[in-house]
Amino acid sequence: MRWRIDAFLKGVERYRHHPYQRDIEDAPTVWQEGATRLLEMGARGRPVLFVPSLINRGYILDLSWRKSLLRWLAGEGGGDSEGGGGIRPFLLEWGYPQAAERGFTMSDVVAGRLVRALEVTCARVGGPVTLAGYCMGGLLALGAALRRPDLVSAYVAMAAPWDFHADDAAAAQRTAALVTPFDPVMRLLGELPVDGVQTLFATLDPLLALKKFSRFGTMDMAGDEADDFVALEDWLNDGVSLPAAIARECLTGWYGENTPGRGEWRIADMPVRPQSLACPSLVIVPARDRIVPPAAARALGTALPGATVWQPSLGHIGMIVSGGAKARIWAPLRDWLLHPPAGPEG
Repeated sequence: MRWRIDAFLKGVERYRHHPYQRDIEDAPTVWQEGATRLLEMGARGRPVLFVPSLINRGYILDLSWRKSLLRWLAGEGGGDSEGGGGIRPFLLEWGYPQAAERGFTMSDVVAGRLVRALEVTCARVGGPVTLAGYCMGGLLALGAALRRPDLVSAYVAMAAPWDFHADDAAAAQRTAALVTPFDPVMRLLGELPVDGVQTLFATLDPLLALKKFSRFGTMDMAGDEADDFVALEDWLNDGVSLPAAIARECLTGWYGENTPGRGEWRIADMPVRPQSLACPSLVIVPARDRIVPPAAARALGTALPGATVWQPSLGHIGMIVSGGAKARIWAPLRDWLLHPPAGPEG
């Protein structure tokens, strides 16, 4: 046991002193409201608005020069290969909640902030766009697409949970129960702080930190693999707090009561029902996902009429930045975005 602890501490110490810093800057901001910014990457191509989770920074999709899905789609390449091209990506960066945003509900985020960003994006490109959501962002994007179908030409869900009880209802309800010990903090601060969010993730795999830092300690600190590890770990540690009302809706409503899977989740009094989406849709379900159980994400593919469903043997974050992501996700996604199939009414 002692050698395991030593290996872990060695990895942590090497991470703390590693010189890597993010080697790219954010794309230009073309619109901002409060803490939320709309970033535009590329001047031509089929427009796609990417919507990340509220609890992590959006730059996981633009992590580094070698590991940027968005820059590759825009044709800007990275590393030792040329970019895919043909896509004009926009990224919604939620930012850190400011004082007023700590009072936001999910309806404020989706029917307000996200829909307005969608309107701005469509005005810039002169027509509807594809709306792509990653993780929790997939649910937010679906809510916006159903409210403004005139602005959405296609929809993509990437590792997005839908039926929270499909895999293990008891485990989901245990997650929901964590709202109780955090409630006094949320009442005091108006938000679930970053440490609370990190605690929720830690319960999914309590030994993850031990395993990953022990492995990092064995890497060549001057190599690309170590740089990639630090880039990802820095992103993971750059978390975002969650407004209290939204945290309660996610924990009690989504995990506890399974409101999306039961058809009872509502945004501004409108039910969010994927069966009503008429545009082409793609659902990507990472088969090795430990954050969103694959069964929870597959349920969205079943509910969306005529959806294309992919089940790559990748993990939740690996589908975006792993060594196999370019061949198994980036390139097929680029092709689908350029030539989406006809929608259910096509």
